Amino acid sequence: MILQHYLISFTAAYMMIKHLFTYAFLCLFFLSNAQKEKYNSFIDFNIFSGNIARHNDDIAHLIQGHPNGFILGWNKRVSGKKLWHSRYNSPEFGASFVAQNFNTPTLGSSYGLYGHYNFYFFKRHLMLRVAQGISYATNPYDKLENPKNIAFGSDLLSGTYLMLNYVRPQLFGPIGVQVGATLLHLSNANIKAPNTSINSVTFNIGLRASLESDTTTKELDIQEETIDKKIMFGLLFRTGINQSDVVGTPQFPFYIFSAFAEKRLNPKSLIMIGGEYFNSKFLKELIYYQSVAYPESNVRNDLDYKRLGVYVGHELLFGKSSVQTQLGYYVYSPFDFEGRMYNRIGIKHYLTSKWFMSATLKSHAAKAEALEFSIGIRL
Repeated sequence: MILQHYLISFTAAYMMIKHLFTYAFLCLFFLSNAQKEKYNSFIDFNIFSGNIARHNDDIAHLIQGHPNGFILGWNKRVSGKKLWHSRYNSPEFGASFVAQNFNTPTLGSSYGLYGHYNFYFFKRHLMLRVAQGISYATNPYDKLENPKNIAFGSDLLSGTYLMLNYVRPQLFGPIGVQVGATLLHLSNANIKAPNTSINSVTFNIGLRASLESDTTTKELDIQEETIDKKIMFGLLFRTGINQSDVVGTPQFPFYIFSAFAEKRLNPKSLIMIGGEYFNSKFLKELIYYQSVAYPESNVRNDLDYKRLGVYVGHELLFGKSSVQTQLGYYVYSPFDFEGRMYNRIGIKHYLTSKWFMSATLKSHAAKAEALEFSIGIRL
């Protein structure tokens, strides 16, 4: 059984590379005064157990057991050579492997590979880990063999977990302890239906072991960056594929064209406002489906599926990357799909001072619509 679990984990890694399916880091930052520690990297091992959150009444039949599993991670502190390292209290980056047994036959198990950052506050005794990666589900939906699993429409899933731990590093020589809570989220971002997703709320306890020591003090001459606070304008193109919630309907591409204005507030933040045009082909299919399957809904099959929206947003900057959040409103949407409000969260990376790319999850409240990949330019 153990060998089988390892084989599945290697399969998940292979599928991640093969499909290039990734998602955005979800980030929350805490700041505090740093306390010097005499290590640069460590491994940690946490076991967890908890409950599946009932975020949707449709998944009530899937909540039968208590999910449990383990998280194995490798972590390394940033070099301190960049200005944002000190701004965020010398965080750590790393990779982790997560094995989770849902203890519900319909759901099965999941095995995932993640990249993560650790952020510290309260003199580095409280750690927040933000992780994003890819996960493999052993028992996804199948209309014949597993029709009750409406949580996972595919075996390849986007995974996110947030871990908040109280840590005591190097409590016994190189060995330390940590305890806290972990939230694990699995979803395929509506690329394939069904996709109600699963959120596991758990408690964890674990050990950490230092791998290397560094007792030297490095004097780094880091120059403060010059911040341009004038208003900048830009254009953005987003695309991807998704599917309606009707199981068995085709997958379609979508295209989003945006224009925006942004202003830098300080070294960590900028705000933006923009407008966008949505051409989401899955809505055209959904409109036709509802007009035929539910004539009492009075939906015309020639109803315009295109939408126009406006949004405001914020970026939290660290180096050439940022975490972005946006809140939008459809000013034109003849077909009512999940209401007028929408939101985004994701990551953005600046290729140059003008060109950038991003990956974002667009949702209506907690209901995902699409995983968007984009490229943009500042004019």
